[in-house]
Amino acid sequence: MIEAVLIFIAAGWIIYKAIKKMINPAPVEKIEIGSMVMLISAVVNFFVSRKLYRVARKTDSIALEADALHLKTDVLTSLGVAAGLILMRLSGWLILDPVIAILVAMIILRESYILLRSAFSPLLDASLSEQENAIIRAEITQRNFTFHNLRTRKSGHFRFADVHLEMPEDMALKDIHRICDEIENKIESQISGIEINIHVEPAEKEKLKQQ
Repeated sequence: MIEAVLIFIAAGWIIYKAIKKMINPAPVEKIEIGSMVMLISAVVNFFVSRKLYRVARKTDSIALEADALHLKTDVLTSLGVAAGLILMRLSGWLILDPVIAILVAMIILRESYILLRSAFSPLLDASLSEQENAIIRAEITQRNFTFHNLRTRKSGHFRFADVHLEMPEDMALKDIHRICDEIENKIESQISGIEINIHVEPAEKEKLKQQ
């Protein structure tokens, strides 16, 4: 979250400096060297960022995703600066430098917002995705059992699910245990890193009979 906020602030600072430069344009020195340095930086950071994104997805790590985004913004910044320097050399228009800087900063703002949102959700014990919740519901309902109080949450790459399953009260304990194991195994085979807790209760119609 802190890294996302810092990236957000950096983008704001770029916009501020770009606006100042639009008001008071100044010539840029050593355009050729600056362009070469920015292009080399963009290439290196592109490959490192792509590697970090792969590892972040594999480990479901927000921290690594933040580092990958940081390098990705460096790639965008470097390419923007290089493009601005080259276009200024070709056209002589000094206004291109701050204009491209603002465009790059807007892209960085969007990326930092996406990261901030994804980093903030785990702090609130966010539920699993709708797709993952649908898998859990499907594995229960396809066995013609009803359930309630399905609660899910995600912490890093770990996932947790808690559900109340209604089953006939005259069913043998060994059958209940076997069915619960089957449900858990099927869900775990489709959702990695999930821990499931099933609470078994008498079916509603059996409760009505008792009353």
